[in-house]
Amino acid sequence: MSTEPEPTSEDPTATVDAGPETPGTADEAGRTADVPVSDAHAGDADAGRPVGEGAGDAGTGDRGAASAGVPTAGAGPADGEGATGPADGGVVGDAGSAGSDVESSGPGDSGGEGASGSPAGSVEGGGEAAQVSEAEAELAAQQVERERIARRKAEKQRPIDAGGKLSGTAADLLAAVRAVESGEKPAATVFGDPTPAPRRPAPETAPPPRPVRAEQAAGPAGPAPETVQAVRRVLAEGGAPEALAPQTAALLGEGAEEALRADPWQLLRVGGVRPEQADGFARALLGAACGPDDERRGRAVTVWLLEQAALAGHTALELPRLTATLAQRGVPDPDAAVQSTLAEGEALAFQDAVEEPGARPGPASGGAGGTDAPDEDEERPVRVLIGLERFALAEESLADGLARLVNSAPKQDGSAADWERAADSAQGAAADLIRAVAGHGLVLHTGGEASLAEPAALLRAARELGLRAWAAAPGALGRDRFAAQPGGGTSPAAHGSDPTAPAPEGSAPVGPAAVTLAGLLAGTEGPGRDADGALDLDLLVVLDAPQLDVEAGALLVESLPDGARLVLAGDPAVLWSAGPGRVFADLLAARVCPQVASRRPDPGPLGELVSGIGIGELAQVDAPGKEVVIVPVRDAGEAVHRTVQLVADSVPRAIGVPAEDTQVITPGHGGAAGTRALNAALKQRLNPGPGRFGGFDPGDRVAYSPVPGRTLPGRVVKADADALHLSCAGETVVVPQERVERSVRHGWALTAHQAVGGRWPAVVVVLPGDAAQALSRPWIYTAFGRAVRHLSVVQGVEQALPRAVAEVPAKPRTTRLPVLLAPQVPVAD
Repeated sequence: MSTEPEPTSEDPTATVDAGPETPGTADEAGRTADVPVSDAHAGDADAGRPVGEGAGDAGTGDRGAASAGVPTAGAGPADGEGATGPADGGVVGDAGSAGSDVESSGPGDSGGEGASGSPAGSVEGGGEAAQVSEAEAELAAQQVERERIARRKAEKQRPIDAGGKLSGTAADLLAAVRAVESGEKPAATVFGDPTPAPRRPAPETAPPPRPVRAEQAAGPAGPAPETVQAVRRVLAEGGAPEALAPQTAALLGEGAEEALRADPWQLLRVGGVRPEQADGFARALLGAACGPDDERRGRAVTVWLLEQAALAGHTALELPRLTATLAQRGVPDPDAAVQSTLAEGEALAFQDAVEEPGARPGPASGGAGGTDAPDEDEERPVRVLIGLERFALAEESLADGLARLVNSAPKQDGSAADWERAADSAQGAAADLIRAVAGHGLVLHTGGEASLAEPAALLRAARELGLRAWAAAPGALGRDRFAAQPGGGTSPAAHGSDPTAPAPEGSAPVGPAAVTLAGLLAGTEGPGRDADGALDLDLLVVLDAPQLDVEAGALLVESLPDGARLVLAGDPAVLWSAGPGRVFADLLAARVCPQVASRRPDPGPLGELVSGIGIGELAQVDAPGKEVVIVPVRDAGEAVHRTVQLVADSVPRAIGVPAEDTQVITPGHGGAAGTRALNAALKQRLNPGPGRFGGFDPGDRVAYSPVPGRTLPGRVVKADADALHLSCAGETVVVPQERVERSVRHGWALTAHQAVGGRWPAVVVVLPGDAAQALSRPWIYTAFGRAVRHLSVVQGVEQALPRAVAEVPAKPRTTRLPVLLAPQVPVAD
C-alpha cells in the first residue's frame, strides 16, 4: 500500500535545513534533512484537500511476514479466505500527502481531541433548531478573546519587549539578517538592546467582555447569494472549481469578486488550494501580465507557507528557512517577497537570542538588562523569525498569562494546615501534587494513564476544602475517562443538570467535576463566568495537556481570574497538539513552575509494553492472557483481511470484547490499508447497507469532527433528507447535509491522532509494509496506549517498528514560548 498519511498538509519547509537546535525546537535524531515534515492534522473529513488533485495512492509489494522486535503472546487468528480490502480509488488526495511522515496532528484536520482551531462551519447539535452548535459557540468565544488580545496589544503603544515586532523598516531587517549570516555585527538600529522587559502590567481597568453563551454565539452570517454568484463567475472564468465560491466569498467578503480580479492569488487563502493551482487561475485572469516575479504572488506564497507551517505545528519560521523554501516554490526574489509581506502587515518579524544547547532560553529582543546581561560590544547570536500575527499574538498572550500565574500568589483558600492535612491523607505523588498546588498558581503533572488518579485526588481534596475546582479535557472521551476516576466524576448533581448554574457563594460547585475544554471556554459546560468575564473557579485541572495548542492555551489563561490555580496534567510521550505550538513540552523544558512526576506505573503487560516504548525500548513482555498478540502479514490486502477477522471474530471469541468495543488504528487515511479501505471492509462485514445518506447507514460507527483538530467517535442513529443524526459521547448531534462530507468519516478505523484522548477495551493497530515512514516513537506510544485489555498488532513493517521506537522521536516544532517566558519568570528550583 502507499499509505496516505494522516495530515492533509505537509510542512512545506521540511526539506530545508533548519540549522542547529534553537530555543523552542527539539533535536530530531535519526532523520535526514530531505524527509518531509508532516506533523499536520489527522484528518477531518478531507477538509484540506487540494483542489482537483487525484489521490495517487499506489499499491504495494509483498512484505516479509516476520514480526521483528515485538513479542508474540499467543497464536494469531487462523487463516481464512483472502478477502482483500478495497483500495482507495478516486478520492481527492490530501495536500502533500505522498510519503509524508506522521508524528503529530494539526488544526486543519481532525486530530485527537485537540482543543485547537476555529470551526470550519456550523453544526447544529442537540436537535434544537434554535440552538447554535458547539462549533459556533467555540468560534464566538475565541473571537471575543482574540479581540481582547488585540485591544491589549494596541493599548500598549510601545515595542513588544518580549520578542515583539522588529523596529525599523523591512529593509533594515533584511540587511541585519545578511549581516548575521556573514558574521558581521548586526546594525544597532535593528538589533539594539531594548529597555528591560517589565513585569506584567496591572490588570486592565476595563472589565473583560462578558461570557458568550451558546444561545448567543451565533456564527457570522454567510455571504450574500449575489456575492457568491459573482465569485462563482470569476472562478469559472479562471478555470477554478465553482464549488469554492461560498468559501471564497466568506473569506474575502462583499468585495470578493473585485479582490480576486485585482489579486488572483488571493485564491490561495482558500483551504486546500495550492500555489500551482493559484498560478493557473492567475494566468487565466491576467494573461500576459502574470509572471512568477509578481509581487502579489510573492506575498501570497509567503503567507501560504506560514499557514502550512502552522498546520505542521510551528508558530513561526526562521527567515533563512522561509526564503529558501520560497526559492524552491519559484519565487525569484524571496527577500523581496518577505519584505513586501511584512510591509503589508500580513506577517510579523521577531528576533530571538540563540542560547547554547541545554541552556535556558534567554530573553527575546534583547530581554531584560542586568548584571548577567552580555556586554553590549559582545556579539550575540540571534535568529530572525517570521510568523503570522494570529499565532504570534496568541503565543505572547499565553506567555503573559502563564507569567501572571507563576508570579502571583494563589488565592488563600483554606489554611496551610488544611492543605497539609489534605496532603497527608493522600498517597505518593498525589500528596506531592496537593502540596505543590497549595502554594503555587501553576503546576505541571506528568504520568501515564494510571496517574489520572492523582489529579482526581487533588480535585476531591480541593472540593472538600471549599474550592470551586474543575477538571477540563480537550474532548468528551478524555472527560469521560477522568469521570470514571474516584473523585473525578460527578458530585451530587447528575450530568443532566444545568452545568452552568452557579454554586452558592463560598461553596464547592455542584454538578459534573469534569467538562470539555471547549464547553468550558464557550460557557456551555462548567461554572460559567463571573461579573468580570473570568471563569468562576478557584482551581482548574487541564487533562491531556499535550493536546493544548497556543491559541487554546492563550484563551484559557486569559480566562482565569486572578488568584486562580492551574494544573496542566498529561503524558508527555503522546502525540503533540493538533494546532501550532507544543505548550506542555515547552513548559516542562522551561522549568518555570513546580513539576510533579507520577510514580504510578500503568498495570499489566500492556502497561509494561507501553512504558518501555516511552523510553525508546520495545521490550518483550509476558502476556499469559493474550493481552498482546502479533499478527504477521505480507501485504496490505492481507492486513485488511486479518483486521476484519480480528474485529469481527477472533477478539470477541478469544478475548470476550465485542466488535463495537474494539477500535482499529492505522497510520493514514488513504492507500490499500488506510482508514478508508479498512472502514469500507469493516462496514461490509459489521453493518452492510447501501449508504443511503452520503455513504452512511443507521448503526454505522463514525468519527465526527465538529471543528478542525477534534474527533468525536459516535454512531449513526438515523438520517433524513436534511441531516445525519449521530450519537456522540451520549449526546445527540445533527449534522446538516452540506457538512457531512467534510466533517463525518466512518469510525471503525481511526488514525492515532484521531484516537488521542480515548481508550478502548481492545485495539487493533494496523501497520502495513510501507507504513514504515509514518512511524515514530510518539505515534507508536499513542496507538499502543489506547488499549485497556487487549492489543493486536497487524505487523508488516518488520524491523521498522523497533527502529522507530528506538530512533525516531517527536519531530521538532519551532515555537517562541520558552523565549517569551524567560524574562518574565524565574527558573523554578
